[in-house]
Amino acid sequence: MSKTLTANIQGIKLFIHPVRDIAQAKTLFGKLLSVQPYFDQPYYVGFQVGDQEIGLDPNGHSQGMTEPVGYWQVDDIRKSLQLLLDAGAQTQQEARMSAGGS
Repeated sequence: MSKTLTANIQGIKLFIHPVRDIAQAKTLFGKLLSVQPYFDQPYYVGFQVGDQEIGLDPNGHSQGMTEPVGYWQVDDIRKSLQLLLDAGAQTQQEARMSAGGS
């Protein structure tokens, strides 16, 4: 991997798990992680563990999620995507900004 690409990547900071029963998943993950959610709504529950977020999405299955999805945090999404494409990667879907992005 090129030095430019690795300097741009901050790591996977968010994992979202598709869940069918958000109340049950919230209880399970709360016990597993030994923390209470910092964000708790019917459409998303988020746990902060160190510098990583674990999210529960009750709508994930309807959006095609079949397993947890990790989200890389980068300084510049367009630049990072172009570097990956130049290295031979293929776009599966358009890049999207998540919370805090612009």
